[in-house]
Order: sequence, then structure tokens, then C-alpha cells
Amino acid sequence: MNDSRLAAQIAEEAGQLLLQVRAEAPAHLTPKQLGQRGDKLANEMLLRRLAQLRPDDAVLSEESADSPQRLSSDRVWIIDPLDGSREFGLPDHDDWAVHVALWQRSAGTERAGITAAAVAQPALGAVYADDDAVLAGSGAAGSGPRILVSASRPPVFAAAMAQAVGGELVTMGSAGAKAMAVLRGDAEAYVHAGGQWEWDSAAPVGVVLAAGLHASRVDGSPLRYNEAHPYLPDLLICRPELAQPLLSAIAAAG
Repeated sequence: MNDSRLAAQIAEEAGQLLLQVRAEAPAHLTPKQLGQRGDKLANEMLLRRLAQLRPDDAVLSEESADSPQRLSSDRVWIIDPLDGSREFGLPDHDDWAVHVALWQRSAGTERAGITAAAVAQPALGAVYADDDAVLAGSGAAGSGPRILVSASRPPVFAAAMAQAVGGELVTMGSAGAKAMAVLRGDAEAYVHAGGQWEWDSAAPVGVVLAAGLHASRVDGSPLRYNEAHPYLPDLLICRPELAQPLLSAIAAAG
């Protein structure tokens, strides 16, 4: 199968495992311990499947030790086995996800970027992949944009930014869940500036860019992956017509 279908398949498999882990969790586990168990088991599954199906590729995972060897690889899978482990550990939360993305280097160029991506939202029974991603219509006709931010770490400029564009801030867990909510038309933008890593955004960005959404850092610069230090602290995902108004509002508020 091609890389996009592989990403979707193994993201879905990991999601099904996480649903099972959640359903069969012993009552004595704390939400944090449940999240840690899900992270570990989903990571093991994803690494095993990639070793079977793409044995020559490198992997950058949130839950595994980083290796500098990936920097010389032309193909690097960037995975987050459980994005939103806090939400996963809480009952009745569906805002958690599995991220699987492939970064590739182009022949003759320094880097190409994300070329295959999938985000699974197991609690919603949904898998979004770059090769079939479709931007839904916005449900906010006649009102200001709904802007998703982290419930625990909203950007310091969030309130001023939202006011500048006549928007409304809405909190939600998981970077993948927020990005896919914009894709579905449940919100018009997602902004983060509280610290993230490459695995938090690689797969969501790959999916939303394929669907025609805007994705960049909050200063408008490109999102770059497979860097020596995989810290990528901020992110803007939005409908394309909102990109310039939001970037201008962020700059003014900053």
C-alpha cells in the first residue's frame, strides 16, 4: 500500500488498541496512569508495524528515545501514539488522537516536508488522511470565527487576537482533535503558542494542508520537520481566508 494508506491503517489500528486499553482499564488506575499505559502500548504497536512494513525508514516518536541517525535519513515517520493523554485518561472525553506522518527529503533539495499523514480520532470512529482530506463548510455563517485553543495552555495573546477578528475562543484537548475540528467545519481556526514538539503537529498539518487549509507558525513562517531539535512551539491552522487577519492580529497582540 502507499504511504498515505499505511499511515491511515496503522493510526486506526493504534486507535482500536487504545479503545480496548480504555475499556479494560483496572479501576485502580489514575487518569495519568491510564494515559501512560495507552502511550506505551500504542507506541509499541506503531513501531512494530513500521518495522514490518517500512523497515528501512527512520522513526521519531514522542515515546521513544531520539536518534541522530534520522537526520541523515530520506524518510522519517513522525508519530504521536496518543496525543491528548490527559483527555484519554478522563471518562467521556473524545478529544484525543493518534498521529502518524511521513517526512521525506526530495532529491536535489534540502527537504520536502510531510508527504503522508493520518490522524485517527478513535472515540469518534474517524480517521483523516492526507489523500482523502476534504475541508467541510464552515458552520459559523453570520458570526465571528470560532478559534480553538488549549484548555491548559492558551496563548497569552489569545484574547486580544480573538477580539481583533471578532472571534470566540473555544477550549479543546489534543492538537490533532483541534486541527480535525477545523477540517470538519466545527471551528474556523486553531492557535497554539504554549510549547509543542514535531510529533504534536506533523500529522495534523499534513492532513489539513492537503485539504487546502492554512498551516504555519504564528509569525507566518513555515513549519519545518525532522530538525535536529524537534521542538516546534507554536502553530496556526485556519481556513485560508482567515490566515492574514489572524496573523496580523497575533502580530499586533504580541
